[in-house]
Amino acid sequence: MTRTDTLPRAAGVAAALATVGLVTGACGSDDPSDTAATSSMASGGAAGTASAASGTYRDGEYSATGHYVSPGGPQQVGVTVTLSNSVITALSLDTSQTKGTSKEFQGKFASGVDALVVGKNIDDLDVHKVSGSSLTSTGFNDAIDQIKTEAQA
Repeated sequence: MTRTDTLPRAAGVAAALATVGLVTGACGSDDPSDTAATSSMASGGAAGTASAASGTYRDGEYSATGHYVSPGGPQQVGVTVTLSNSVITALSLDTSQTKGTSKEFQGKFASGVDALVVGKNIDDLDVHKVSGSSLTSTGFNDAIDQIKTEAQA
């Protein structure tokens, strides 16, 4: 194999990794405007995450702890939502069990997630990266899936 054969292949691999976000870093960028959320339309969540079936949810306050793994090891984030007619009317996060860099990223996530979640139907949530924090969203989405299961009418 000559050098000209490997360069296009390496460039293709780098482009593919950049496309799926594997080159951007473990927890995201420092750009606070780097926020993404989409409507999943109850398609089962992102990246193979199991979700509760879409439907009607009982009104009330629900809490769950979402889990994820960061470069610093296993992490968790507590999520409490208030539901009314399947719409999230209030949200709070508990980041007290986290330390180090993950605590910083959870703080960034917490500062931007309300605008993406409050006022939305719980079935339409698919939060990815909030204020530069991409891994915290995995724990958040895990907690939302647990809440959906608990609140299912």
